[in-house]
Amino acid sequence: MTLQQLRYATAVADYKSINKASQILFVSQSSLSSGIANLEQEIGLSIFRRTNHGVSVTPEGGEFLMYARQIVGQYQLVEEKYVLKQNYGQSFSISTQHYTFAIDAFIHFAEQFCIDDYQFGIYECRTQEIMENVRNYKSELGILYIDDFNRDILTKLLEEKELEYKELFDCGTYVLMADTHPLSRKKQLKLEELSLYPFLSFDQGNDQSFYLSEEVYSTYAYRQVIKTSDRATMLNLMKGLNGYTLSSGILGEELNGTNYVAVPLYTNKRMHIGYIRRKGSAISGLGRIYIEELNKSCNIYKEENEVNRSNT
Repeated sequence: MTLQQLRYATAVADYKSINKASQILFVSQSSLSSGIANLEQEIGLSIFRRTNHGVSVTPEGGEFLMYARQIVGQYQLVEEKYVLKQNYGQSFSISTQHYTFAIDAFIHFAEQFCIDDYQFGIYECRTQEIMENVRNYKSELGILYIDDFNRDILTKLLEEKELEYKELFDCGTYVLMADTHPLSRKKQLKLEELSLYPFLSFDQGNDQSFYLSEEVYSTYAYRQVIKTSDRATMLNLMKGLNGYTLSSGILGEELNGTNYVAVPLYTNKRMHIGYIRRKGSAISGLGRIYIEELNKSCNIYKEENEVNRSNT
């Protein structure tokens, strides 16, 4: 197995065409096809399914390509920096569930490098994608929550992906809704009181396991459920449909505005929010700076919410 063969395979997967991949790589179709065939024979599996309409990746080929892309990507980074002497400045990225405090921390983190060359990234994405992004080196850190319900499953998934979890803080469970919601002035709420209103949940794609949900009580029999993949859309649904979701209660008024409230849910269930990273890997200097800003942001938001709730 050679690096060239891995490049061939990832290019065909990306362009879904041997012809297109051969043009991009400036090699003949016969050489590319032969290289992939030899690779498949060596590893003992079919990476691609070939039809008259082109090629598609097989399930076992998809797993192989995940590792192949890591190798090709890391080689390209080393080649660009040490052989081609290209300087892209500092690079760092995170993947996170839909948390305002994670974005706020990222803003304060990036502000410290405003006059430097850098390539930073922040990705609000599904729980499974967060784990894969950290596993595949797309992100150094991933931000997600664990509770008593999903702990065993998530711990098992993290171990399988060779990731480790570090808790940042724990908090109660809150009902997040618009300040115009009929129940927004309540001191505390029970789930039964919310039965007339749509429950808003972040979609988890093809993997809709209850254990990967961003919201607690994911198995509760809600009468009305609306799924979305976008945080701004969810906030709009709270305003337009009196929808609600269950969250950490950390609002982030500076980014989300002041038109939302977090009412404590009548429950003993607590959310444990933390970050994941590749097992055994050292946190970079940029990663340590971001974690420091993350702790600051969480503490500020938690203090603000306590003041706001004491005034209601």
